Amino acid sequence: MKNHITKGVPTLEEAMLILENAEKINPGPWIGHCKYVAESAKLIADNCMDLDSEVAYILGLLHDIGNTTSGETIIGHIMEGYHFSMERGYHLLAKICVTHSCPSKNISDIFDAEESNTGEEYKFIEDFINTNEYDDYDKLIQLCDALGLQNGFTLIEKRLIDVALRHGVNDYIIPKWKAFMELKDYFDKKIGRSIYSILPGVIENTFEL
Repeated sequence: MKNHITKGVPTLEEAMLILENAEKINPGPWIGHCKYVAESAKLIADNCMDLDSEVAYILGLLHDIGNTTSGETIIGHIMEGYHFSMERGYHLLAKICVTHSCPSKNISDIFDAEESNTGEEYKFIEDFINTNEYDDYDKLIQLCDALGLQNGFTLIEKRLIDVALRHGVNDYIIPKWKAFMELKDYFDKKIGRSIYSILPGVIENTFEL
């Protein structure tokens, strides 16, 4: 991949340095999660003729980059990631920073959207997901966000429970979970087999064998 800016992402070397610097500012489990999201995105993209596996890896690596400075809110990490990416010309990464949290294309997918509503940010995200079509990179990172724990790959159900235990549930959790399962089915069909078959250690890590 020769021209990363036109593709809307940093180079792989730049992306790794960005995450390394982010870890110095705000270390935590989210760093390991990002690395496994990146790896699963690459492995799945490797099996898709129409996806660039290096772009997929970079997007996975930096999808949560807003956590560097966002504090505790989910909506905050979306906006911080979006602004960070747009300021550097990474328009595809900026899109992913928004869409990865909304698999059912509803702002209610963001658990703290109502509580963190600043008016302007809430409307921006709502308008963004309503006016932008999700392509296979959006869908891939949404899926992989539900496959990566901080220490390895896992079944989607375990990751969803992990998130629910940390952030709680609301009236919109079922449509969101349904969207994740539909994404798995979409990529299972796209690669011609279960995505779990190409994720090393997923069974062992899920069941802590």
